Amino acid sequence: MPVRGAEVWPLSVEAYHALGEAGLIPERTELLYGFVYYKMSKSPLHSFLVQLLQDLLRGLVPPGFVVRTEQPITCADSEPEPDLAVVRGQSADFRLAHPRTAELVIEICVSSTDYDRSKLRAYAGAGVKECWLVLGPEKQVEVHRQSGEGRFAERTLHRAGSRLTSTAVPSISVDLSKLFESV
Repeated sequence: MPVRGAEVWPLSVEAYHALGEAGLIPERTELLYGFVYYKMSKSPLHSFLVQLLQDLLRGLVPPGFVVRTEQPITCADSEPEPDLAVVRGQSADFRLAHPRTAELVIEICVSSTDYDRSKLRAYAGAGVKECWLVLGPEKQVEVHRQSGEGRFAERTLHRAGSRLTSTAVPSISVDLSKLFESV
């Protein structure tokens, strides 16, 4: 958040794009609620869980959906880059514009839980149907569903030993014991 009393000029998504195309936005940033944030560096555990879930999801998504890794979703005043997103369509559908929503967003939380939770309002506002926060060290998945009015109405917690099935994309079903067995 900006320093109290500082004069801050929030950016629109359009301004963020224009400044990025002009080379004036640093690499490894994302726009959240009109402000540009540096993305945290990724720990080996974070990268491991992203790769594991990416491999798993690619085998589970039905035709008509695509798995995107660390790619933007354009929201009203934000452009977060979730670790993984399952969106309707084909890769070519997004050659001219980023998707504006997703069926499922997955954020891997190793040392960034508060930051990743702060994105929930943007995802809910964009109509993302389901969001999983994979809490690596805790070996849990926090699931947020039923987006509306800038928030998710439902929050559940799933632990290793259970099976988590997406309500947005029911073909995605993950045995959490297998997901966390190497953690």
